[in-house]
Amino acid sequence: MSRRPPRIDRSRVRTLSARERPSKVHLEHEGRPLRPGASFADFLESLPSLLGAADLRAAIDATARAFADGRTILWGFGAHVIKVGLAPIVVDLLERGLAGGVMLNGAGCVHDLELARLGHTSEDVAAALDEGRFGMADETAERLNRAIAEGAREELGMGAAVGREILGGDYPHKDRSILATAARLGIPVAVASAIGTDIHHMHPGADGAALGATSYRDFEMLAGLVATLEGGVVYNVGSAVILPEVFLKALALARNLGHDVRRFTAVDLDFIRQYRPAVNFVGRPTRLGGTGLSLIGHHEILLPLLVAGIVESVATS
Repeated sequence: MSRRPPRIDRSRVRTLSARERPSKVHLEHEGRPLRPGASFADFLESLPSLLGAADLRAAIDATARAFADGRTILWGFGAHVIKVGLAPIVVDLLERGLAGGVMLNGAGCVHDLELARLGHTSEDVAAALDEGRFGMADETAERLNRAIAEGAREELGMGAAVGREILGGDYPHKDRSILATAARLGIPVAVASAIGTDIHHMHPGADGAALGATSYRDFEMLAGLVATLEGGVVYNVGSAVILPEVFLKALALARNLGHDVRRFTAVDLDFIRQYRPAVNFVGRPTRLGGTGLSLIGHHEILLPLLVAGIVESVATS
């Protein structure tokens, strides 16, 4: 004979008053409808004080405070940021003095240079790979490899070498170049180049020693910038692996050498939450009193919102 399974007796449930229960969401946290013609500051104030909106405000406020206090603000950008049309937004940041340094991966140099030179970038990888011509653009490779080799001979970093090439060369669109603008303004750019990851590495003009020397010089410079990060803000926008790992090592080196780098804000922006940015950029580095924030969304929407909020906050503070 089958036995009926036991059922929970709900008649003895202990209840409590919802008025006395702790709650995480209150009316003052809710968003407000935005009136036509409202300002951007009004838009920011209309957002709910919850989750991602609260983190967006926290990132804006931390950056505005760092700027007002003369603290270091570092920006790291994956190449996708340039590919989705955000270089002019970054250039505006640099022009406004809202960046004490920039981190890029090697592909950032490729797309920044091509847009400055040609006005277009980003080939169809799948089709080009099928035909054996992916990454074989001669102008891009020749200019990058030459600039990096010259930079190595002159003991420059890769960011400075490529920035100098674009700033001083025949580049009709250099005004929207991150690297050229940084070179013009004297803002350091650290390029973390992983051998074999970028198209110019495949070309006969590539010099492994020059790639290594210039990128390593940038790592040393980055570690020096990270050593000044106490009270500042560091951003990682769209780099899933390279920049979070390079930042973590730069921070470890700075702390090992006795620099007090504990209380700073680390902000990651990406399409999804990924392991290295979440753990090695946002989580572990801020354990000693810092703040880690993650903002999730499309770069082409989220970064302009963030930068506009920073610009608005700095202008009205």
